[in-house]
Amino acid sequence: MASDGHSRINARVVGIAIAAALGGFLFGFDTAVINGAVDALAGEFALDAAIKGFAVSSALLGCVAGAWFAGQIANRFGRIPVMLVAAVLFLASSIGSGLAFGVVDLIVWRVIGGLGVGAASVIAPAYIAEVSPAHVRGRLGSLQQLAIVLGIFAALLSNAALAAGASGAAGQLWFGLPAWRWMFMAEAIPAVIYGIMAIRLPESPRFLVARGDVDKASQVLLDFTGEPDVNLRIQQIRTSLEREDRESLRDLLGSRLGLKPIVWVGILLSVFQQFVGINVIFYYSTTLWRSVGFDESDALLTSVITSVTNILVTIVAILIIDKVGRRLMLLVGSAVMAVSLGTMALAFSFATLNGDGEAVLDAPWSTIALVAANLFVVGFGATWGPVVWVLLGEMFPNRIRAGALAVAAAAQWLANFVISTTFPIFAEIGLTFAYGFYAAFAVLSFVFVLWRVPETKGVELEDMPEELEVRKRGS
Repeated sequence: MASDGHSRINARVVGIAIAAALGGFLFGFDTAVINGAVDALAGEFALDAAIKGFAVSSALLGCVAGAWFAGQIANRFGRIPVMLVAAVLFLASSIGSGLAFGVVDLIVWRVIGGLGVGAASVIAPAYIAEVSPAHVRGRLGSLQQLAIVLGIFAALLSNAALAAGASGAAGQLWFGLPAWRWMFMAEAIPAVIYGIMAIRLPESPRFLVARGDVDKASQVLLDFTGEPDVNLRIQQIRTSLEREDRESLRDLLGSRLGLKPIVWVGILLSVFQQFVGINVIFYYSTTLWRSVGFDESDALLTSVITSVTNILVTIVAILIIDKVGRRLMLLVGSAVMAVSLGTMALAFSFATLNGDGEAVLDAPWSTIALVAANLFVVGFGATWGPVVWVLLGEMFPNRIRAGALAVAAAAQWLANFVISTTFPIFAEIGLTFAYGFYAAFAVLSFVFVLWRVPETKGVELEDMPEELEVRKRGS
């Protein structure tokens, strides 16, 4: 009987973690939907390389602001209201982007969507970490990354289907609108579903205790998280919240270049996750595959296949993260990414330019580049993709978690903006230069993890110390 009750409770906590992670789905969909539309909208609005790069990455400016303020808003009003606001922003952005009159208002709508993405990127991992038992927190936290890659897959799949139905992204579909506009408006459906699911979620027990609503917090712990001793856990939460005065950004300040060392670890994890160039694959992969000889429809299909690969390896990561640990997975991922990116840089050193000035690869280097790009996706998707989000949700002590996560997530989106904006310019310099740059940061990420990243496997959030030490032996 107890066993059955435990199963039901586990199912409940998994259910609310999945619902919260729907924000990650929209996060992935919103950031990847530009992939299939970028060439068509660049042609319609006559964009040069710099403006094209900014149009792609403009949403990331909204992500920075959304991530920065989400933690403060969540501490004041709760985690669920922030999710609802994010859903509304996603919905507005999808309709506005699809009906944009020119590049300026397209950028404005993309920034509005970015506010939702940034907020969801902070709230989902924090909320999942706060409702999850320690022994499965890594797996449930990884659902955020799984949702992200599923969102990327859904965006690429819908892009490919819409482009196929219109004989190209620039071709006309319903009501005389080109397919690329429907690519953006397709996001309205998951945005509405996310809003409906968020309304049904219980509030975080840690937020409820902080607001003095102990009865409701106890009910959430009892009904959803499977906590065997609710009174003890409530006391642990109270103790962790009472150690310091009310959280503010001042709590993040320290002696290491103005911030606490653990905050710098979070920031640098975020920066390295982006500076290896993963979003170049997801934002510009259609353009990349066309350079190895695919036409538009084949390039879109290949992007979908790459996305499926990402989903599968993320599932593998979810299954092993609480057994293997966070640190070892990051080290293996850095090594795989460094090798695959270095191979791509080498392959594109043999590229030739076509009549339009675009890099084109011939056999066997086209095949080598294709394999290396997918190996890179495997290396990232099985390690740095899910593990960084898990670490950011759990590595900070209670009193600074929301603020530190907001700063780290804002740094991640700023780094993403830099990489996404500069890729068209890097590509004009040469793809060997671009992928060599990302390979160098993959090597640096290995050194950083070895030197500074702690292991958090199995540590309760209430027991997370102010500064976790790197444990170089064991887990």
